[in-house]
Amino acid sequence: MSEIKASTETTLIIFALEEESRGLFDKFNVLYTGVGKVNAAYNLMLGLNAWKEKHGAYPELVLNIGSAGSSLFKHGTIVNCTQFIQRDMDATAFGHCRFATPNEDSSPVFSAGLRCEEFTQAVCGSGDSFATDGTMHGWNTVDMEAYALAKVCVGQKVPFCCLKYISDSGDEDASGHWDKAMLSMAQKLHNAVSNILKKS
Repeated sequence: MSEIKASTETTLIIFALEEESRGLFDKFNVLYTGVGKVNAAYNLMLGLNAWKEKHGAYPELVLNIGSAGSSLFKHGTIVNCTQFIQRDMDATAFGHCRFATPNEDSSPVFSAGLRCEEFTQAVCGSGDSFATDGTMHGWNTVDMEAYALAKVCVGQKVPFCCLKYISDSGDEDASGHWDKAMLSMAQKLHNAVSNILKKS
C-alpha cells in the first residue's frame, strides 16, 4: 500500500524537462524546473509560492518523476527514491565526510520522501553532471535534481515523493539510451501516477 493520500488536484508534479512528459500529463498540475540542482530548487520554490498565493496553502504533495540512471536496476524499472546524496559535494579538504554538506548534518545521506510499497526503494545520487562512468558510491540511482527538490520540500514542510524511471545505466552510453526511453518512460510514469493518486 502507498502512504500517499493526495489527489491529482492537490499534487504538484515535477519534471526537469518538458520532453520527459511527452504530453501525457496535461490533466495534472505540472512544473518543469530545468536541469540541475540550482534550477530545481529555485523553480520549485517559485512554484510553491505561486501555488500558495492561488490556493492559500502549499500543495498536499510534491511528486518528482522523470528519468534516472542506474547500473544496478534494470532499464524500464520505476524505483521509489527515499534517500538522497549530493554526489558532487566534496568538502573533504576541510575535514568533512565526502558528499556531506559542511555545517549541516554530518551524514551525507538525506532521508526524505514518502514510501510507495508498489516500487523498490532506491538511494538517489544527485549532481550537476551527467553521470557517465556507471559507478555507484553509496547510491544506486543517479539524477541531477532530486536531492535539491527533497531539500526544499523538507524545509517548507511539504510532503515529497520521488519516482524515477531507469532510462540508462549512468555510463558512456547513457545519452543514447535516454533519448530512446522517453516515450516508454512517460507512459509508465503516467500509469504509476494515475494509480497512486486518489481522485477527489
